[in-house]
Amino acid sequence: MKRLILLALIISSFSVQAQSSQSAFKTGEWLKFRMHYGFLNASFATLQVNSATINNKPVYHVVGHGETTGVASWFFKVDDTYESYFDKVDGKPYRFVRKIDEGGYTKDVEINFDHDTSKAELNDKKNKKKLNFTLEDNIQDLISAFYYLRNNYETEDLEIGKAITLKMLYDDDGIFNFKLKYLGLEVLNTKYGKVECLKFRPLVQSGRVFKEQESLSLWVSNDDNRIPIRIKADLAVGAIKADLDGYNGLKHQFKIIMD
Repeated sequence: MKRLILLALIISSFSVQAQSSQSAFKTGEWLKFRMHYGFLNASFATLQVNSATINNKPVYHVVGHGETTGVASWFFKVDDTYESYFDKVDGKPYRFVRKIDEGGYTKDVEINFDHDTSKAELNDKKNKKKLNFTLEDNIQDLISAFYYLRNNYETEDLEIGKAITLKMLYDDDGIFNFKLKYLGLEVLNTKYGKVECLKFRPLVQSGRVFKEQESLSLWVSNDDNRIPIRIKADLAVGAIKADLDGYNGLKHQFKIIMD
């Protein structure tokens, strides 16, 4: 469970929007997830959509925060904050902030995207160094990618077994291709009732954290919101599970199957 509790949640929280002409979210949307590690309620994570301006341009400002709670925090304390500022029209990221403290492992990184020059500057504040990257088409950061995908892919274009690929930059590892394989429809029992979901499998790097490349599974609501409902991951040691535990300010009705 070390280092990537919130990161695992966010990376796996990608979804697709049924109608690309209709936005899946709005300012004020708030999502809360409860994460379990074995029998422990390991942590909570939230995503909040706000409005802001960058260079006099109105943008969405999304804040993701996660921290361990209760007994889990005695063994491994996590306090992570991620922020993304991205365009309200085309979803392009302008600024990404990552401040994490995971059992004493800390990072304080800010990335500024300049789409006019196709350049991005990463400022590693902890280590006092800066890196420059050349931007590629449809580049996203870790948070903006979630919201971009909710608005820019159509359900009818999904094929079982086929993967969506997205270019991402969020750390000094550089730009990489994130892949998300579609597995079909599944109905989940949740605290809110039965919810029809689209099931995905993000392809992750196997090794120290995850058991194998296809260790993550994710379910998102098959409605106009496309919000994550459940995430399960087999780790190198143990497994984690995250469930939607609270929500507010959804743009569309949250569809529950009525028996």
